[in-house]
Amino acid sequence: MKMNLRNYTIGAFAALLFGACSSTEPESNMSESTIQNVTIMTLDPGHFHAGLIHKTMYPQVDSTVYIFAPPGDELKDHLNRLESYNTRSENPTAWNLEVFAGDDYLKKMISQKPGNVMMVAGKNDKKIDFILEAVQNGIHVYADKPLVINREGLEKLKQAFAIAKEKDLLVYDIMTERFEITTLLQKELSQIPEVFGELEKGSPNKPAITKESVHHFFKYVSGVPLVRPDWFFDVEIEGEGIVDVTTHLVDLIQWEAFPNQIVDITDVTMLSAKRWATPLSLEQFRQVTGKADFPDFLQKDIKNESLEVYSNGEMNYTLKGIHAKVSVLWNFQAPEGAGDTHYSMMRGTKANLVIRQGKEQNYRPELYVQLLGENFIELENAVKTTLQSTYPGIDLEESSNGEYRVIIPDRYHNGHEAHFAQVTERFLEYYQNGNLPDWEVPNMITKYHTTTLAKEYASK
Repeated sequence: MKMNLRNYTIGAFAALLFGACSSTEPESNMSESTIQNVTIMTLDPGHFHAGLIHKTMYPQVDSTVYIFAPPGDELKDHLNRLESYNTRSENPTAWNLEVFAGDDYLKKMISQKPGNVMMVAGKNDKKIDFILEAVQNGIHVYADKPLVINREGLEKLKQAFAIAKEKDLLVYDIMTERFEITTLLQKELSQIPEVFGELEKGSPNKPAITKESVHHFFKYVSGVPLVRPDWFFDVEIEGEGIVDVTTHLVDLIQWEAFPNQIVDITDVTMLSAKRWATPLSLEQFRQVTGKADFPDFLQKDIKNESLEVYSNGEMNYTLKGIHAKVSVLWNFQAPEGAGDTHYSMMRGTKANLVIRQGKEQNYRPELYVQLLGENFIELENAVKTTLQSTYPGIDLEESSNGEYRVIIPDRYHNGHEAHFAQVTERFLEYYQNGNLPDWEVPNMITKYHTTTLAKEYASK
């Protein structure tokens, strides 16, 4: 059943979709001349990240997107999101959607195979099985994190990468945080020895690299309140916090400390890890899911009439002898004017590079440099000469406490949602090249080895 969202109101579209097409198969009627390099098949878009890659259109990507999913609220929410992009007044998109809504959505995607790239963002317990099925059938994979949430999944991921290599396929996870401007500049400055020196080895009590993030169950996405599916609060499906959001943080540590280098699982030594729950009242659960009651499958996690969600975690480990600390915290809702926040520190022999995103920064990330010696001239040259060539307009400002704030023009603070387009463009570059950089796959394996190992340590 072929549908162009621009030709239907959502109400009419939803009625048509869920009333009449639960067993309808998508048509594949494009001529070869209209097929472009990449045609996306979206599988079971249970997470809003599945929609965010479509806020932008790409010359290399066919405007028709094939969606295979079980019928229900999650599919409707995904279609609503794409409709909002297609009908917005400024820079509207023009996605054409061919939708299959049925319980055998995976089987239909594999048998029909109208596209060559599977995009998946949803239930994390099933994700690795979807990935395996895709590569076994010659389909590239572009997937939201995390690819795996346990050690069993890690072994399947290794298998998927082996098959992908044999079949010349790409398997790539969406690492949006590599495109956040303060993180980019933190990485750049850490690679200038005259400013940063060398990365300290650190210790468990004073890590060389610290990455912390605070997230919220209730938030706004694309200007509207986010409705989360009830299964999101089942850590057996979504994954605990220590294997979910930490994927980004572990990735950044590898990416910043050892840029363009392969890190192996043997380079990781887990020192300690812990986990703890965020309690949600029934009222809060209703607010964020729209559900009247806790479902039966969450009864196992109800304590004192609250839902205990193991969304928080911390790990301390070494990577090639460098001490690192990663922690993630989930609250229900951010303070007024705030959102998800990030803190990061890299300790060098000549300077510390610190990212803060608190009230003082108006909840927008800012980068500060703490000089440990008389190397201001080197810092000034690095910012105003070396980095200016890539990031015109950045500057320095001395703070009252002696730190130096890197002044970053507003145009570089494009926000989390915009990073999905940037990651997608990078994936498309790799697709054009026919391969990933030689360090990406081994480092993905090491990243998920680290998170799932931390989960084991925290569960002991």
